[in-house]
Amino acid sequence: MNNLRPILLSIVLFASIGVCESQSNESRKEQGFTLRKQHDSLYWLNDWKLPYPVYQFQTGDVDGDGSIDAMVGVIKSTRFYPEKARRIFIFKEVHKKARPMWLGSKLGGILEDFRFIDGKIRALESTTDSLYVVSDYVWGGFGMKFDHYIIKGVDKQTALKTYSQ
Repeated sequence: MNNLRPILLSIVLFASIGVCESQSNESRKEQGFTLRKQHDSLYWLNDWKLPYPVYQFQTGDVDGDGSIDAMVGVIKSTRFYPEKARRIFIFKEVHKKARPMWLGSKLGGILEDFRFIDGKIRALESTTDSLYVVSDYVWGGFGMKFDHYIIKGVDKQTALKTYSQ
């Protein structure tokens, strides 16, 4: 089953996001933001260079100010977490340019995927003991803060079903 994990996760993510097209120079426009793929590890969000693989792209009013923000899931390492992993970057649109609000290094657990729902970022996360949680995060003034668990300490199938609802 462990050998199938990356394949199954890739299928679930590809079906849920539609960003990672197989051809280069593809773009996706949402609410004033355009995500353009130059190649597998170089994307552009409006004028902002994202030199990382992208696994997710969502828009919504993250900070509750009435304007639409962009949430981009990238795969990269950070200074405090040197292992490459899934991260969330959040951008504002200022004069048609993307400007970072938060370049997140980590939420709570090991981020598998996220989506924006009901003014919150819903995260599918795995834990170091091979269990899964589905959590909601809200804007906390300077980045995302934990709001509550939807479900925790469950197997992957149960977490995926809850996350997809």
